[in-house]
Amino acid sequence: EENLKDVYNELKNGYKFAFAFDGDADRIAFLDQKYNYKGDILAYFLAKNMSNPCVISEVKATQVMYDEINKFGRAIMYKTGHSNLKTLLKKENCDLAAEVSGHIFFNDRYFGIDDAIYVAFRIMELIKEGFEFDKEFEKLPKVYNTDELKIKTTEEKKFAIIENLKNYLNENKEKLEIVDIVDVDGVRVIFKDGWGLVRASNTTPVLVTRFEAKSEGLLKNIQAKLTEILNKFL
Repeated sequence: EENLKDVYNELKNGYKFAFAFDGDADRIAFLDQKYNYKGDILAYFLAKNMSNPCVISEVKATQVMYDEINKFGRAIMYKTGHSNLKTLLKKENCDLAAEVSGHIFFNDRYFGIDDAIYVAFRIMELIKEGFEFDKEFEKLPKVYNTDELKIKTTEEKKFAIIENLKNYLNENKEKLEIVDIVDVDGVRVIFKDGWGLVRASNTTPVLVTRFEAKSEGLLKNIQAKLTEILNKFL
């Protein structure tokens, strides 16, 4: 957010839309006067304008994106990491892949790479066609989520912690009222009204957590419950 201060100032001056890129222009931020749309929501917008799309995203992405895309296409949850998404995109011959961070890969009318300049043109195409981003976003089910929360550990311990956590959750699934456990990358624990994720970072000695729920109260409950269990293995 701190890197977007100048962008927000320009939007206050009357511009309707704004784009920002990281240093090598493989990640995009797209904003209008109301919202900063993350990569998973952008994937939903872009998929909405394709016929029967196949879309790949990561374990950190909002459940709303998966549920909504599955109504008119196919959404696949996969490992975090742009190299992982790029590989599966080619293997599955899907149309699009996206990370929350703004890595977006078009295989549809493009080369399956995370070129943020090209993504900007595809968003401009939607603007030209009159796509109302804020109204489409507000139609989606309302959820509350955290940013990525990082817990320091060591390279030696991080994967063992995830394995121990996964085993414990599977053994106590019924008692903890867990609906499902997705273990494609760490553990994404799905409850009736939300989910929590714990995964080992690919690049640093940390565990990454993220939580989402249908209300702020449920979000706090899920975060507290999963954090308490995780603490048993740190």
